[in-house]
Amino acid sequence: MDAVLNILSWASILAGSALCIIGAIGLIRLPDVFCRMHGAGIIDTLGIGLIILGLAFQAGFTLVLAKLGMIVIFILFTSPTATHALSRAALHGGIKPETSDGSVPDPTIDPTAEKKEAVSSKT
Repeated sequence: MDAVLNILSWASILAGSALCIIGAIGLIRLPDVFCRMHGAGIIDTLGIGLIILGLAFQAGFTLVLAKLGMIVIFILFTSPTATHALSRAALHGGIKPETSDGSVPDPTIDPTAEKKEAVSSKT
């Protein structure tokens, strides 16, 4: 049983480390602020979550497990809130997201308005 826990623990830690490295590469390589926030979100939620899961397998049922659980809960609440606040601050600061074709959408235009007009004209 101890060998199985060690294998699960190291698999979780290695997978979390790989996701942290992928997210860090995303922070460097992605084109704009909003895409880079996606890379940071991978590091925060999934990468750190898997690392802490691996540490929880190593800790067993002790006080350390309770502390790791509190850390996970804290991360799950603060990471999306911080990402949302950063994206809102970027939008208010005048940074506009890029689309897949490289153009910048106009935030004053409702993209669903064209669809609504097309549907209403068909009926």
